[in-house]
Amino acid sequence: MLRFILADLGRLKAGSFVVVLLIALAVALGTGVTLQERALRLGSARAADRFDLVIGAPGSETQLVLSTVFLQPAALPLVPGEVLAGLQDDPRVAWAAPVGFGDFHRGHPVVGTTTRLIAETAPGFAGGRMFAAEGEAVIGARVDLALGDGITPTHGEIGHDHDEVRYRVVGRLEPTGTPWDRAILVPIQAVWHVHGMEAGHGEEAHDHAEEDHDHDHGHAGFDPDAPLAEDWHDGETPDVPAILVKPASIADAYRLRQDYRVEEGTLAIFPAEVLTNLYGTLGDARQVLAAVAAAAQGLVAAALLLVTITHVGQRRRQIGALRALGAPRGAIFALVWSELFALIACGVALGLVLGWLAARLLSRMIADRQGFDLPVELAAADFAGLGLLLAAAALLAALPAWMAYRQSPVASLRGQA
Repeated sequence: MLRFILADLGRLKAGSFVVVLLIALAVALGTGVTLQERALRLGSARAADRFDLVIGAPGSETQLVLSTVFLQPAALPLVPGEVLAGLQDDPRVAWAAPVGFGDFHRGHPVVGTTTRLIAETAPGFAGGRMFAAEGEAVIGARVDLALGDGITPTHGEIGHDHDEVRYRVVGRLEPTGTPWDRAILVPIQAVWHVHGMEAGHGEEAHDHAEEDHDHDHGHAGFDPDAPLAEDWHDGETPDVPAILVKPASIADAYRLRQDYRVEEGTLAIFPAEVLTNLYGTLGDARQVLAAVAAAAQGLVAAALLLVTITHVGQRRRQIGALRALGAPRGAIFALVWSELFALIACGVALGLVLGWLAARLLSRMIADRQGFDLPVELAAADFAGLGLLLAAAALLAALPAWMAYRQSPVASLRGQA
């Protein structure tokens, strides 16, 4: 029976290939959508795990997360420096680190922050050391620079150069699998001095996506050899786009979020909570795409059923000859069913591989561009879904097999219906 099935499929190579390919593409669409949406969830959640609480100025919660966690260029209103000073002295806070944006170098964001944030969130140094002076920088694992290289930042991704400013790379961090792997980290005081920011600076928004920025920042305060000062005091601390906070406990995290949500001029968010809302939107989009994939699979199934029924009709004489030679009805049923199910099973298996490869390719492209890993992982639910699909295919294949089973050998040999 197996040799006969293989020989019959070999005789119909072109048709069999088209059937397998159609099934594979339909399955790959659904599999790729599911795997990519799951990879985006896992990757973004892991990127946000480093930060428990973010405090910014009132505005878009989503944009605050995208700018601080994923380092996406955008205009952010500034948080008063007094907030940072207050957090430093708050017993509910383990540590609080400001982040300042605005500059780029070769497409990499230059982020102003503190030694404490790097020490608490980075896995370690792959080479070099922590910055210890205003003109020193630490680079992420994906930054294509070497220790000792000089950096002249540009305001905005395609803005003007800060010609009088030059950082020197003194350390490279271990990979984190987050967008911060593409960042160049410098002291926050350097960012303040480069941008001419003083205590009480009241810019309406800190725009690090700005393409045309022609006013003078005043670099006179920038001193590459100046030692770091990471102590914050009321009336002496410039405003910042955002503050990353590590609460002393889970209860303190909720109290801090509540306090800084009701306080005028501040907004406190849990990045994971904001991402959950985004996941809801992604879930709706995935459902739409899944429905499209299911419709495509249904159309392929209908076309396949039509083709196989027609094919069985064209093979009436062959089936009649087999019956006349003594082949039982059960053997005819098994022959037709096995051929069709083998094609469907091959198409499903190939579709699973194609969908996985497509998701991997897309995830790699996103990781190269955005800097955070998107793990493409097959789950038990994926195989359960494929099992249900194969079960439906087994039932589908039974219809033309049943038609062949019922054919009369005499009528088939005479060419009658």
